[in-house]
Amino acid sequence: MRRVITVVGGVVLCLIGALWIGQGTGNLAGSPMTGHSQWTYLGVVLIVIGVAAIGLTFYRSRSR
Repeated sequence: MRRVITVVGGVVLCLIGALWIGQGTGNLAGSPMTGHSQWTYLGVVLIVIGVAAIGLTFYRSRSR
């Protein structure tokens, strides 16, 4: 159950990160975040954290 929660959390982080990148680059309009490059960088960081969470989850499950 813990693995499922971690994977779902990682996917959610990746999706939010992609949304922030879209808003930061100006591709998704309609938000005060639109066009501010700091959201692009934060989105990339969020995607890296999400991918790391997913990767570590599967790495740990294979090593057992």
